[in-house]
Amino acid sequence: MDAALGRVGASSDPFAAIVCSTRMPVVITNPREADNPIAFVNDAFCNLTGYSREESIGRNCRFLQGPETEPAKVALMRAAARSGKPLDLEVRNYRKDGTPFWNRLHMVPLHDASGDLIYFFASQLDVTGELDRLQFLERHNADLLTEKDARHQADAANAEKSRFLAVASHDIRQPLQSLVLLQGILARTIQGDPAERLVLRLGQTLESMSSMLNSLLDLNQVEAGAVRTNITEFSINDILDRLKDGFVYDAQAKGVLLRVVPCSLFVKSDRRLLEQMIRNLLANAIKYSPEGKVLVGCRRNGTALSLEVWDTGIGIPENAVETIFREYHQLDTQEGRSTRGLGLGLSIVHRFGNLLGHRIRVRSEVGKGSVFAIELLQAADSAPSASPVVRQFKGRGSPPLAEASSILLIEDDLETGEILQNLLGDEGYRVVLAHNGLEALELIEVEGMRPDIFVTDSKHETSRSGPEIATRLQGHLSAEIPVIILSGDASTHAAHGTGSQNAVRLTKPVKLRELTAAIQRSLSVSRSSRAASAPPKKGTDLSLNEATIFVIDDNRDVIDAMGSVIESAGGVVQAYASSEAFCAVYRPGRNSCLLLDAYLPGMSGLALLQKLREDGDVVPVIMITGASDVAMAVQAMKAGASDFIEKPVGGSDLIASLRNALTHMHSSEDLADRREKAASLVADLTVRQREIMAMVLAGHPSKNIAVDLGISQRTVENHRASIMRKTNTKSLPALARLALAANWDEQYVT
Repeated sequence: MDAALGRVGASSDPFAAIVCSTRMPVVITNPREADNPIAFVNDAFCNLTGYSREESIGRNCRFLQGPETEPAKVALMRAAARSGKPLDLEVRNYRKDGTPFWNRLHMVPLHDASGDLIYFFASQLDVTGELDRLQFLERHNADLLTEKDARHQADAANAEKSRFLAVASHDIRQPLQSLVLLQGILARTIQGDPAERLVLRLGQTLESMSSMLNSLLDLNQVEAGAVRTNITEFSINDILDRLKDGFVYDAQAKGVLLRVVPCSLFVKSDRRLLEQMIRNLLANAIKYSPEGKVLVGCRRNGTALSLEVWDTGIGIPENAVETIFREYHQLDTQEGRSTRGLGLGLSIVHRFGNLLGHRIRVRSEVGKGSVFAIELLQAADSAPSASPVVRQFKGRGSPPLAEASSILLIEDDLETGEILQNLLGDEGYRVVLAHNGLEALELIEVEGMRPDIFVTDSKHETSRSGPEIATRLQGHLSAEIPVIILSGDASTHAAHGTGSQNAVRLTKPVKLRELTAAIQRSLSVSRSSRAASAPPKKGTDLSLNEATIFVIDDNRDVIDAMGSVIESAGGVVQAYASSEAFCAVYRPGRNSCLLLDAYLPGMSGLALLQKLREDGDVVPVIMITGASDVAMAVQAMKAGASDFIEKPVGGSDLIASLRNALTHMHSSEDLADRREKAASLVADLTVRQREIMAMVLAGHPSKNIAVDLGISQRTVENHRASIMRKTNTKSLPALARLALAANWDEQYVT
């Protein structure tokens, strides 16, 4: 080695020539001399460090160290040199000009024939770019994990906020309901203009409190993507009449002339959401009009209908037209400061408009007023609804259907229950009050009561909800008794969660006039359709006749209620409280169907479904999921479920789902037809809409979708509304069902 190094300059030694010419920086040190100095460096080393051979040879390698060189790695190199052992590490070194670089060092000892250490041979490699990229990826991954964790935390916070608002809303509405009923009693008994005006003003204040609660819940439901639409055809004049009656006093109190122009046309929309949109626009028009006029009317334009709200108020500055639709935004005016509000009205109008596909237009001029217009789609014809028309009864006597009608009132709040019992009794109804589901069941089973209608609170101190109690009572009576549900939850999700097609949900606080009108309407519909809607006797339904329906649910009340409905339609019920109990006795091959709760203890419903399919059993399975549990519904359908239904389950929905499942088991043509139609609807969506549809069905809220796709949340919501409209679906579970029927899940739904 000594001889070879001595001849390096002349390159007469092959080994020396290779070491000199390689592009790998090489250093050879001599541990036999003090401080282990450098004995040789090649050209590549000089190019890498900027030091010449003369500047390098004879020095210890520590001249390459600098302020960011890690002491721990220096210690490792010294220890390896002292022990004569090889070493591999990456260390921060510095060039002659002071620039740092990452040096990947590979150091090995060289021994002579007798085994004595004579040199250290070290190759070096600049890996700065590689490590920088690695560090960037590590930082990027850390940022992604942080973002993912933040999303999980935000989703959890949104869910907690939703739960809090729902509970708080119910708890606040309960005393508010009592106040509204007491105000109604005062309005009927107080005489004299001053007192009547005070009572009327009290009613308006209570309505404002309820409206603020509704706004908070509506916005929360929209942000969570849980708003469900119910598109029907109805007369727009129904809404206009109600709003005129509701706002005439507010307008008079401000000295504003309110004029609502009647319109005989029918529109296609969600009645409740559209009414809330117009209500918010009308409230703002009166609020921001110190004097003058407010006009509400419709303009016909071909198949479209423009519903417009005009006012002669303060107007909106041009630079504020876009910002007025933001949450919690109010114009900085005397009118805005002097009236209480949350600044959510126009934001809800905008969100609901996107959801329903109704374009919102605004024209305004400061000092002259504003025009807000909602573009609606006219119904196919102007024929009235097929539902019987119930005229509102006026006067002090009993409503037309009251004298012969009995009401089973289920209310666990003693004060509210007694007030309602007295008020409805004064209207001519026979009212029996039960404080919970057990008392109501005792009245039916023991005392033989056969009510014409149930009126129940949506929540009770027991674990059962009002709809669940009503469904169980209907099962014991083997009849679809109409139900009025008094709910403290104003969300659109709750509005569709009645559990029965024969149920009407009213949001607290409910006025006596509104409640009696709903009772009359429900009784009229029930009596006119009783013969047609009566459940078929055993043996008359070919699809359920002698079919065995396995109900697998750990809730005894659910089993009893479903069992009553199924048996009344001709089915035979076998019930099990767990998947394990079912598997112990089940034998395939019979004409049967499973009603399977997704969230069973032990083996879950989804696990049981997967086991059946793995065993080659094609028995129809209907998965019972929670309301709006899209993720579980998608998993169930992908695992081979025939259908899914959401709790609380209505009797008619249950029978329809069973009939479809049993029929489709034997009809491949029907299944192919449904898949073809579903695929056609999905194919009509744009590429962007299909992308957003996949993310929606995966459970992502609009805000996260907007961030992931690099677009605005408003654009996402516009696409979502278009998707629901194009696919003719009214809820996310329905959209999931359509996507899966189209075999779209294999590529997109996860």
